Amino acid sequence: MVAALRQLRTIRRPELHQIVPLSDTTIYEMEQRGEFPRRFYLTPRCAVWDLAEVQAWIEARKQSTRASADRAIGPDVRRRRSRPVHR
Repeated sequence: MVAALRQLRTIRRPELHQIVPLSDTTIYEMEQRGEFPRRFYLTPRCAVWDLAEVQAWIEARKQSTRASADRAIGPDVRRRRSRPVHR
């Protein structure tokens, strides 16, 4: 029986930026820290990312955000001295 192979779909930088609106520098730094899927090279000048890995990364970010939705996102703006927010 032949095992079904996962179809590998790769994306180049322009398509990656349509999916993930981060700068090149941010993506590179996150790759180096192991926080973003690593690029690989088809040729010495053609870097690509595995679309399935990028989509899995996005889904993991969504899940972690939903799990921590109860914590405060930023400072309490009602406590500001200048321009307090009144509700």
